[in-house]
Amino acid sequence: MSADNAIVRERQLAIRRELDRRQVPLKVVSFDSGIPYPTLLTYFPGGDRVPAELPTSAAFALCRALPLDLVNLLCPEGFAVVRIPNDVDYDAINQHCMDFLSEKAAAHHPESEAGVHLGPTEQQRLNAKVVAFPGRAA
Repeated sequence: MSADNAIVRERQLAIRRELDRRQVPLKVVSFDSGIPYPTLLTYFPGGDRVPAELPTSAAFALCRALPLDLVNLLCPEGFAVVRIPNDVDYDAINQHCMDFLSEKAAAHHPESEAGVHLGPTEQQRLNAKVVAFPGRAA
């Protein structure tokens, strides 16, 4: 088994543990994804069983059925699946960008946490703004 296959299978088990922790029944995931329940159990088995290899078609269907933070566990480090918004609130995006730029400029001030470089706290605040980037109209 390749290293990538082992990583994905470990993450499939992590997804199952998280579904159980959140009390999301696999039957609901089955219904929402269209993947038959017995098949879903092979991809996300309980206990120490080794998950079956997850085909692309199943990953495609799971994008409709799982929270995106769980789908993102299937992605390599640094990648993420995101929903593309139907409606865009350009005013909210503009305000968010202005807030980001203001925060970034302050972080580069010579008297800031790390001088003209970004310090750890400043990076965390900027990262939080990037993650919270708005995309939908209210």
